[in-house]
Amino acid sequence: MGITGASGSLYAYTLIRALHQLEIETHLIATEMGEKVMQFECGVKMDELKEYATIHSNQNLFAAVASGSFKTDGMVIVPCSMNTLGAIANGVGDTLLSRAASVVLKENRKFIIVPREAPFNLIHLRNMTLLAESGACIMPASPGFYHKPTEIWELANFMVARILDMLDIDHELLERWGEKA
Repeated sequence: MGITGASGSLYAYTLIRALHQLEIETHLIATEMGEKVMQFECGVKMDELKEYATIHSNQNLFAAVASGSFKTDGMVIVPCSMNTLGAIANGVGDTLLSRAASVVLKENRKFIIVPREAPFNLIHLRNMTLLAESGACIMPASPGFYHKPTEIWELANFMVARILDMLDIDHELLERWGEKA
């Protein structure tokens, strides 16, 4: 799992806690700005996430997740800044986050990018197209409202539920369309 400096850290915080509750082994890489935005938006420091995941320094290209021989089910970057998205789309692997993403793509594993930007410019769209053509799932942070949320955590759960669905991870974060509560 990657966290970058885009707004939307609540999605990352909700996802990492959900993965932990579902007993899914999780490895976490955050950019410097990702750490700062997490603390600013959620009041959570990276040290506090150690109970939920193995945390890797973004500068440590020797970390296991930098190698294709390290088996993973996939990777999610949430929220994903346009800077990180562009680096990955154009093959720049100079940080652990971008290298791990490159590995997931080359190994044909599930790769989900949750961009949090509006509006998109043509460069953003072309970079997203490159990633989609390479096998990534682009899932903008656009929660639905058909479940009639009344609290902000319900919006976060909606997006996290969709991410978990894309990873084929069973959960009960929200009522599915057509189901009765």
